[in-house]
Parts: sequence; structure tokens; C-alpha cells
Amino acid sequence: MNIEGLRKIGKRLIKEMPCLRESAGVKIPLGIGAGGDKTFGIDKKAEEIVLTGLEELKEPITLISEELGIMELNGGGTKVIMDPVDGSRNAIAGIPVYCTSIAVSAGENLGGVILSYVVDLVRGDEFWAEKGGGAFLNGHRLHAQIDNELYLAAYEAQSPGRDIPAIMPLLSRARKTRCLGSTALDLAYLASGAISVFACPSSSRSFDFAGGWLLVKEAGGIITDMEGREIDDIHLGLQRSTPLLAAGNMALHRAALSLLAPAGKNE
Repeated sequence: MNIEGLRKIGKRLIKEMPCLRESAGVKIPLGIGAGGDKTFGIDKKAEEIVLTGLEELKEPITLISEELGIMELNGGGTKVIMDPVDGSRNAIAGIPVYCTSIAVSAGENLGGVILSYVVDLVRGDEFWAEKGGGAFLNGHRLHAQIDNELYLAAYEAQSPGRDIPAIMPLLSRARKTRCLGSTALDLAYLASGAISVFACPSSSRSFDFAGGWLLVKEAGGIITDMEGREIDDIHLGLQRSTPLLAAGNMALHRAALSLLAPAGKNE
């Protein structure tokens, strides 16, 4: 499996998914997916496109998907971690910020991810990364933020009443803040240098961040849990596993950690 194989799947998504934006059927809840959230028609359609593309590769694959759960193709093998639509709530509300995220791992843990592909299902932008080979947006090399200015802090608030107060010291120091509602796109834009720091205080699942994790790493950024611990050993599965803190460079990451530290911790 290689990036071109994933991009071939992405081309189908780019062709078919934007046409569904105004369709009432994509907003209909179909049940609860394996990840525990509601599955909508748009999730199902995206998953079907990716699944068909993976089957055509005729490779042994163990698929981990937010909707289907765990499925073995051709006897099972290389792990493929997928979120068919990251930002489903945006999609069904008519907010044009959502994507498909795919990561390929040679092992059981996040550190084994060797390929990632994130495609914006509205704009058609393609982000991809290969371990040791860099990160790219539509074929152009990506670099995370180089300087140390906290221009834009992005965040995900699964439980706003709890999460936003926890990260307010960070948000209040940034020039601007954004909550996009799509973790994979947050991390992709951080890899591009558009976002300085991204914080998600509540535990996320690996299919939310596996693709973005490699994009950030290959673009020169830093991504850990909210206490600065490495997350490479996180098991790739359906369960919620870790909060996230990502930054364009080490200095920004250290500054974010300092702002988020409990009062008196660093004294």
C-alpha cells in the first residue's frame, strides 16, 4: 500500500461526496457506529467508497473504522485506521468543514503509522504524509510554524463546560482562536503552519488523530498528550485513548504546557 493507492480512493471521495451536501438523506441517523457515535448517511457513503477502494487493492488489511468497527480484508494484515467523516456534525448542519482521515500502520500502536491521508470533502484539498518522507498539501511540502508567536490556538471541546475552562489560559494568550470541529483537519492545518497550537482536553480515539499525528510529525511539529507525554505507544483501536496537545515547534509546545500547568506546578 502506498500514498498513490490512498489518493486514488481520495479522488473518488472528492468526486462523489460534495454532491451530497444538499441531500436530505445524508443527514438521516442510521444507528450507532462502532465508535459509539451516531452514524449518518454521509458517514455510510464515505465509508462505502473507502471500503471499495481498499478491497480493490487486494491486499491483506485489518480495517479499523469509526462506523464498521474492525474488519479483516483478504485474511487481515496491515492496519488501516479510518474515520469516514471527521466532522460529521458539521456536515449534517451544513457547515463545510469535514474530511476523511486514513492512516496505515505497520504495527499495533500509533508509532507504527507509516502513511496518512486526509482529504477535505468540501474543498478537495489532499494532505498526506509518509514516515521519513515528509508531509504534503496537494503535492507541496508542508512545514509547521517556525517562529514562537502564538498566533492561532485551535481546540476541540467535546464537553465545553469542562474542556474550555481547562484550556482557557492557553486560549486567552493566543491572538486568535478557532474550534473547527474536525480533529484531523486541525492537525493538518497545524502541519501546514496555519495553526500554532491545538488542544483537545478530552480523550480522543485513534481514528480521530492517527492520520494527523503523522502529518504533524513529518512537518516538524510536536504532538503529545496534554501533559507532554509521548503518545506513540497508544494502541490503535476504537476506544477513547488520550487527550492531545500539538504545536508547530518545541518552543510553542513548551509554552503551551506552561500555560496549561496547574497553578504552582512549575514553582
